[in-house]
Amino acid sequence: MNLMGKNYIGGERSSQHAPELCSVDAHSGEALPYRFSQASHQEAEQACLAAERAFAPYQALPSEQRASFLDAIADELDALNDDFIHLVMRETALPEGRIRGERARTSGQMRLFASVLRRGDYLGVRIDTALPDRQPLARPDLRQLKVGVGPVAVFGASNFPLAFSTAGGDTAAALAAGCPVVVKAHSGHMATAECVADAIMRAAEKTAMPAGVFNMIYGGSIGQVLVRHPAIQAVGFTGSLKGGRALCDIAAARPQPIPVFAEMSSINPMILLPGALAVRSERIARELTDSVVAGCGQFCTNPGLIIGIASPQFSAFLAMMAENIRTSPAQTMLNRGVLSSYEHGLTQLHQHSGIRHLAGAVQQGHQAVPQLFAADASLLIAGDDLLQEEVFGPVTIAVTVRDEAELQAALQGVRGQLTTTLLAEPQDVQQFAHLVPLLQRKAGRLLFNGYPTGVEVSDAMVHGGPYPATSDARGTSVGTLAIDRFLRPVCYQNYPVELLPDALKPDNPLHLLRLVNGVYGREAG
Repeated sequence: MNLMGKNYIGGERSSQHAPELCSVDAHSGEALPYRFSQASHQEAEQACLAAERAFAPYQALPSEQRASFLDAIADELDALNDDFIHLVMRETALPEGRIRGERARTSGQMRLFASVLRRGDYLGVRIDTALPDRQPLARPDLRQLKVGVGPVAVFGASNFPLAFSTAGGDTAAALAAGCPVVVKAHSGHMATAECVADAIMRAAEKTAMPAGVFNMIYGGSIGQVLVRHPAIQAVGFTGSLKGGRALCDIAAARPQPIPVFAEMSSINPMILLPGALAVRSERIARELTDSVVAGCGQFCTNPGLIIGIASPQFSAFLAMMAENIRTSPAQTMLNRGVLSSYEHGLTQLHQHSGIRHLAGAVQQGHQAVPQLFAADASLLIAGDDLLQEEVFGPVTIAVTVRDEAELQAALQGVRGQLTTTLLAEPQDVQQFAHLVPLLQRKAGRLLFNGYPTGVEVSDAMVHGGPYPATSDARGTSVGTLAIDRFLRPVCYQNYPVELLPDALKPDNPLHLLRLVNGVYGREAG
């Protein structure tokens, strides 16, 4: 493939530094024949300024034009050929079926946000019409809607080279909100990022978008320049807790602090209740193992913690899990850096006095070997740091509690999560109903008799949760609610009709949900 390896700034390609960054084959570790230019400090600033110049004209476009842009991006992504699929496979070691499915999810996200723009409810219109005769004070005419916050910096993720990266959910949500983006390409799949960026640029040209609506730079620590730049008004990030916290701290230290919407760390507890174990423990052991090792455990929703009440059934279940893990094959990870982090995490688990190894061959070579550990419930109750830390890869830890009281205490010790799951039978529901309010405080998505490694892209999905799962539990990085992260409300008081945004005018044809004189309903034209 013919790749330029240059940064994308204001609709042009830029390369102030010689191409030295290297794309790597995830299987062999050998360099691929592609080189990329590390963005200079000046180029990073130029990308931010280009996004700032594009903001006003892009925000002013009718929703239909922005929707057409997102549809065009989706079409361009779908048109990427087999050479692209094979390139992504080489850079990430992900199988062909996974890449094709992820591409469909990525283009589907774009089309979903296009539909959000067309239906108009993302504007959150609220109208309180004037009450001039109200006593003791008249009420003014008040009309509210949401507008884009401004340029957004997006950091590509390693584990989803398409759906959470260059044209991923953060980019789609920001563009839908009317916010130009500056993407910091992930170093693990720079060639993939360039192909996707080219698709976005083709779509921008076909739909006559302002120059600078999309920008992308390569490099490591250059991302800090984006977060510090005054033009950037929000940040989308998916990655490690350490990386997310660093960006949050930088953003908070700015003269004008800005929000960082970071997805960072989750161990996604699975609570196995007695009724479920009594009737389907073998099935659960097989399905749960499949969820742990799927994609080499490289999902943010990987089930990293299993909790059950002490019983012969739970002991038998753990024996089945151990056998399943023992016979699960090793897999190649996204890159050698991810493998190194996995090996470091396993070493820490092996060295912890309160954690014991149950199953899994010795970790060695260039592939990740699945592992199962067991930990004392006291560690979870005490909030032990190591037990709470995500080990990114095909590993899970089992915790046995004595009774219901210790189960509740253990769950109290769990930190914020993306997901929690109850595996239960009807006879468990009433007995353990008291757990649900507790789990609600711990996670953004509560599953019942399912497995968290699968995130539907839809209106109702929440892919977020209390810290440290994310930096802001009020949002989601998957689903249409994600657009709210990059919007802010504006109220117009007693404004002349001709100066109001179209969505607030009395004769607006959009069927928007409005708050009229304190009652939700549809405002008459």
